[in-house]
Amino acid sequence: MTLNKFLMTTASAAIILSTPAFAQEEAAAEAPTRESALERVLGTVTVTATKKADVEDVQTVPVAMTAYNADTLDALNVTTLESLSYSSPNVSLDDVGTARGTANFAIRGLGVNSSIPSIDPAVGVFVDGVYLGVNSGVVVDMFDLDSIEVLRGPQGLLFGRNTTGGAIVVNTANPTDEFSFKARTSIDGPVDGDRGGANANFQAIVSGPLIENVLNGKFGVSYNTDDGYFKNLHNGENHGELQSVTYRGALEFMPTDALTFLGKLEYTDARSDGPSGKNTAYFDRDNFDMSINNPGFGENETILGSLRTDLDVDFGNGVITNIFGYRKYESTSGADIDATPMTLFHSNAEFNQEQYSNELRYAGTFDKLDLTTGLYYFEQTLDYTEIRNLPTTRPPTLPASIPWGFYGGGTLDHTVWGAFANIDYSITDKLVANVGVRYSVEEKSGDVIYIRPRLPCSVVEGTCSATGNNALISLITGGTVQEPNGFRDSNEWKNWTPKVGFQYFWNDNVQSYAHYTKGFRSGGYNFRITDLPIFQQFVTQTGSLGFDEEEVDSYEVGFKSQSDDGRIQVNGAVFMTEVGNMQREVNTAGSSGVVQNIINTTDATIVGIEFDGRIALTDTLLGSFNVGFMDAGYDKVFFDLNADGVVDREDLNLDLPRVPPMTYGFGLMKDINLGSAGAIIARASYQHRDRIAYTDSNFGWIQDADMVDVDITWETPFQGLTASLYGKNLLDEVQIGNDTQLPFPGPNSTGQNYSYPVDPAGGTFQPLKKGRLLGLELTYVY
Repeated sequence: MTLNKFLMTTASAAIILSTPAFAQEEAAAEAPTRESALERVLGTVTVTATKKADVEDVQTVPVAMTAYNADTLDALNVTTLESLSYSSPNVSLDDVGTARGTANFAIRGLGVNSSIPSIDPAVGVFVDGVYLGVNSGVVVDMFDLDSIEVLRGPQGLLFGRNTTGGAIVVNTANPTDEFSFKARTSIDGPVDGDRGGANANFQAIVSGPLIENVLNGKFGVSYNTDDGYFKNLHNGENHGELQSVTYRGALEFMPTDALTFLGKLEYTDARSDGPSGKNTAYFDRDNFDMSINNPGFGENETILGSLRTDLDVDFGNGVITNIFGYRKYESTSGADIDATPMTLFHSNAEFNQEQYSNELRYAGTFDKLDLTTGLYYFEQTLDYTEIRNLPTTRPPTLPASIPWGFYGGGTLDHTVWGAFANIDYSITDKLVANVGVRYSVEEKSGDVIYIRPRLPCSVVEGTCSATGNNALISLITGGTVQEPNGFRDSNEWKNWTPKVGFQYFWNDNVQSYAHYTKGFRSGGYNFRITDLPIFQQFVTQTGSLGFDEEEVDSYEVGFKSQSDDGRIQVNGAVFMTEVGNMQREVNTAGSSGVVQNIINTTDATIVGIEFDGRIALTDTLLGSFNVGFMDAGYDKVFFDLNADGVVDREDLNLDLPRVPPMTYGFGLMKDINLGSAGAIIARASYQHRDRIAYTDSNFGWIQDADMVDVDITWETPFQGLTASLYGKNLLDEVQIGNDTQLPFPGPNSTGQNYSYPVDPAGGTFQPLKKGRLLGLELTYVY
């Protein structure tokens, strides 16, 4: 930690510790009874991720996880899942940046380095029990939350495929059986005068009984308007504008004491600029300068619904649960990929996704045995069009009357069937055996349309297909092109996902566990095939038109401990993850811009250690910490990662992408009771993440980050009214969503002093994230 970073963090903590003590002493005799912020945060945090009949204390489950209840989420000022990116060890919950709202999550070094929508995630996201089938539209405004659970390590047994890195479980708040109302408004923006404008948000939720003891209801709305944080040096205008609105409704119907129906429906409409990209051939990595001649755009609509049915049964004193889910996501977007004031590489996209899912499960207890078992079904359809504007590639002989553009993409039908069973058996009062297995059958059927010059068409609208013609190519070549326009293919995968482990309770407050589990990340097809000769070479080498599954074997030993009064909590884990047939997006240069190939490239091993916990230092001061270490290396490489023409030790010695060697952080929370004047709750946190390689060649990389956040909240004397002053990223760290190499000529950047290879002549496309923010928030709860 550099001196200025240490001083900034220490100063933030000093704000907490130096709040006038006399106010607390004067208020002691006058203050009404109130539950302090520490008591609310230190309360038992229950989790739903084990899918048992009753929710469990996070400290009793044999899973490495960080759980946030509603009070903690409020204290951390969580607005999106990305807000939690730096609050757990070995966890990165980043937005990829290329298409706004697209998750690029990685846990324990397993994640996705792409915005291609046909690639399945390595970290599964579940909202109210519904799995989100694609990464698109995941990093959006979230409000009225009950809890978020971040599970580290493969979760294939209970959550299925595409959770090889872990799972994020989001539980929105349910309707209440008493009337309640909550309103929140906030405004924040950059402090630096050479940046853009303010970001404002308003939320309101009303909840209560519609028919007492029979029907409860809830309705909420969230509106966000952002003037754009960045200043586009090309025209002096703000960039990063956003307007979005979310409506959420819920009904809870309780016809009998044993039967409950809970329905939730959410609609989101968002309009924004495209990515705020910078090109490192023109601007230094460590500033917020950008200059683009195409502001881009993003428009999307999302419908997310779920219907949960719970029936209490006498059999095993258990519960039968059914969760039906539906999601429809439609988006169009445009981006300046060359990230310069020239038109070298601009791209538009259309993407539609529709999914249905259903999980039927039973959970019950039979003496020493806890059983959870269920059936699962999931289906989705994807339709994707990509349009590339690359004017410098236009043949000089092509008549001006003929438009020039690259069009392609793909469609996909995706179905998964699954069955699972998990048993926790108490061998003794202290020793519990954990045994489970999941069987899944997955089918994918896709049409892939090569992205190449052709007359304007749309995959989404059905005017661009794998069996269509090559009209524009034929015009260019005089009608001699006989190459296929794309392909149609299907595949099926069947897998067993076992888990075997033991859990030992040393006493009521200390437990340790050890387990082995397996996970799979789905195979599939690349919707972004832009270089046919390279693709055909891959097909010849692999014998397949798509890419195969990624397989993970994970071994973990951990412990969880807390004091009798819950004021001290320390958890830790050691893990080893063996990855077979690792899926990677390998980037190379080509005539159609960046060539992005999805390939099974390597076998690898990742080992790590992580600790996290909290300590109540006094009755009014709470400290928290987390630290994670990872060491990763390739065991076998069967693809040329660094594009030097051979597969050799140079490839074997490359760093695995998305694996920071170290993440760590600490925080302080202070609660000061002011008696008749209310109370002050102050929080400061510091988080560090080491630099990581972003691409397999290690040519793309993301710099390290040191994040300092501060929040000072005044619980006013007016019942239910609070006011907060907060600061985020106070060190003004430059963060980016990705680091994609560009093939275009530009200034020579070899004079820049980087440990990784210098940027290419054309630079790299880096979507910027916001820097330093200061904000004010008002909340009223009735």
